[in-house]
Amino acid sequence: MEQRIGSSSQPLEGAGFDPAFIPGLTSPVSGEAEEARAEEAGDADADEPTAAAAESEEAVEEEAPDGPVFEAFDRRAKFIADHQGIRLSLDDQACEFRWDEIGAIETETPRFGKRFTITVHTPDRRWYPIEIEAESRARFAEWDEQLDAVMDKYFEDETPETKEEEPEESD
Repeated sequence: MEQRIGSSSQPLEGAGFDPAFIPGLTSPVSGEAEEARAEEAGDADADEPTAAAAESEEAVEEEAPDGPVFEAFDRRAKFIADHQGIRLSLDDQACEFRWDEIGAIETETPRFGKRFTITVHTPDRRWYPIEIEAESRARFAEWDEQLDAVMDKYFEDETPETKEEEPEESD
């Protein structure tokens, strides 16, 4: 009896393993074209990055009003609320919400432990919770006050308060 050394299976072919398997799905790429584009982009942008960076920093400084900012973070998670909206990040994932995209903000402090939970609710019934570990439980009250200040300044509830009109009395 003869035995073969190594695998007897053949490599798989198809679009699941090679997108170029389907004609027209990917465009043909030549190595020379990529190198030429990279050189052109490198030459054109060599002098501009410093000027562009300076302009963008000035624009950010001009856009930033002197309103309250709330920022809480730990080794993994980060929550920022300012005039632009709310930004959440956890490890390498991030999301950003403008104030008009937010339906509600919910905070939760645990009975035990040091994880402060902030949940962003959107009008389309989705929610995005993030937990931030505090150094001590005393930070919870401080964070609540700072977040309330930002919410009072920038968050506007879309539902207007309806005032009941009193009928006028005729004499």
